[in-house]
Amino acid sequence: MKNQEKESPLGLDVGTSRICLARRGDGPTEYETQLNAFVSVPKSPITERVLGKEKIPHTVRDSDILVHGNEAGSFAGMLGIETRRTMTRGMLNPEEPDSVAVLKDMIQAATRRYGEQSERRVCFTVPAAPLGANDRLTYHEATVKQILTESGFHATPVNEGLAAVYAELEASNYSGIGISCGAGLCNVCLAYLAVPIVSFSVPQAGDYIDSSAAAVTGERANRVRILKEESFHFNGFFSDQLHQALGVYHDSMIESLVESMALALSGAGKAVRSNRPVPIVLTGGSVMPAGFRDRFENILRRRAFPLPVSEVLLAPDPLHSAAKGALAAALTGS
Repeated sequence: MKNQEKESPLGLDVGTSRICLARRGDGPTEYETQLNAFVSVPKSPITERVLGKEKIPHTVRDSDILVHGNEAGSFAGMLGIETRRTMTRGMLNPEEPDSVAVLKDMIQAATRRYGEQSERRVCFTVPAAPLGANDRLTYHEATVKQILTESGFHATPVNEGLAAVYAELEASNYSGIGISCGAGLCNVCLAYLAVPIVSFSVPQAGDYIDSSAAAVTGERANRVRILKEESFHFNGFFSDQLHQALGVYHDSMIESLVESMALALSGAGKAVRSNRPVPIVLTGGSVMPAGFRDRFENILRRRAFPLPVSEVLLAPDPLHSAAKGALAAALTGS
């Protein structure tokens, strides 16, 4: 590994659905992404040996093996079960006893070969507090920071919505609204010249769509997620029940997001008053279906909004934008 690769900072998006690492090598930014999920399989010497041979990330327990990362989805599909999640709604899952241990293994697996230099800088994403709710983020943020610090990194959190601004709004001098629609939350940040003015999150996001569509179709949520990522697009009425349900709940998510944005920005008063139109950029895995940007803009334009909007942009690479923004923060020493 070249010295530049050893020494350059890292950006880490710790998302409810995926963990994504961004780094700057000799060429374009490179990304490594793993599903933030795991499944339990029976423990046996043969299984343990084969998983090691295939270099499939896993954690050995007393009576079982926890397979995590991308292969967890494959195992879940073959076994006909739901994946287990280390995080829910952007934070550590309080109902999953193995959440901290598995998340630690996943983060260390993602960063291990880049941690050879002591105190290497890494910025990691954290969500904003839900709109109108108490801030319960301290434990989650402190735990992720501790995992990285114990691995030899100098770790700094960056708000996920602000990371979207850092990643995609350089042309407007980092002024505008960054929206990161992930699995657990939709994170929103209004920034002016890279300074966050208003930040909050909305709980209706990708997991909401998956679980709601699963409930009305009888499918497993994990199966819904896979079908959504493979084939869903916005195109009016669907004869297929699952795609029709996905369309309904995507619209519900967007309506909730726009309503919350208008409420939060109106409530901020003079802090967000501006006659200069601001851009909005959409990032995150949940904005990837074809037609999402147009549907979002149509819903946005139908209601009174407290700020003039110049344009609605879709990030060129929505799935990696948060990690890209975290890397930008790390490179500038934020």
